[in-house]
Amino acid sequence: MSNFSFLFQKEWRENVRNFKILWIPLVFLLFGISEPLTNYYLPQILASVGNMPEGTVFQFPELSPEQILMSTISQYQLIGMLVVTLGFAGIIARERKSGTATLLYVRPISYFSYVNSKLLVMITIVIGGVIVGILASLYYTNILFGAVDIGAFFGFLGTYIAWLLFVISIVLFSSAAFTTGIASTVSVVFVLFAQIIDALLGTYWTISPWKLPMYAGQILNGNFDMTPFVWSIMITLIASIVLIAGAGYFAKRNVSKAKI
Repeated sequence: MSNFSFLFQKEWRENVRNFKILWIPLVFLLFGISEPLTNYYLPQILASVGNMPEGTVFQFPELSPEQILMSTISQYQLIGMLVVTLGFAGIIARERKSGTATLLYVRPISYFSYVNSKLLVMITIVIGGVIVGILASLYYTNILFGAVDIGAFFGFLGTYIAWLLFVISIVLFSSAAFTTGIASTVSVVFVLFAQIIDALLGTYWTISPWKLPMYAGQILNGNFDMTPFVWSIMITLIASIVLIAGAGYFAKRNVSKAKI
């Protein structure tokens, strides 16, 4: 059995035991289902439990199918990304602290195989969970609000997957370079707070990995500028590769910090 296969199976079993393979995708699935249902039935819910005077009429703007999908993504951008950053911040750092890493480091393994096995598990759980959640949202959106152009949807989904890969790379790099607590802080700052900064000051630049969720929405609506989008995708993919390579470097460099 190759090093990578052995490490991947070990990582997979661990995520099965701690139920991350279940509860993280369920978070995305829950938001994927609840967002179109909540927006569709909100007037009836308020009318039945709002304790409003008789004859009160709720006026809500009509939402397009594209707006419902973007509303789902907005939920993922806050709560979903918080789940990812905190759920995986210790994926490497915690093994150094607990001493588990020592049992691996004494084997003739490749540190990049070690990092890549964790990367593949994170991709499977996070990106797989998001895809399931978005498909569930698309299903109910199609029933309740109307159809979405399938070509635009796949462009939207592919762009958002590139963003997720960037997020996963940040978390993986932070866990390899720092302790679990610092890795959590660094991941939250670069994933969540950087989004807030980009939202406040982002009018001054058009090329950034943090703009990919916005470009995903623009693709869905069929109105986006190709040049900054392509540059943002390229920079995001290059940054992700650099971060993953950096995670392998720090996993090797921090061998001496593993608890014996």
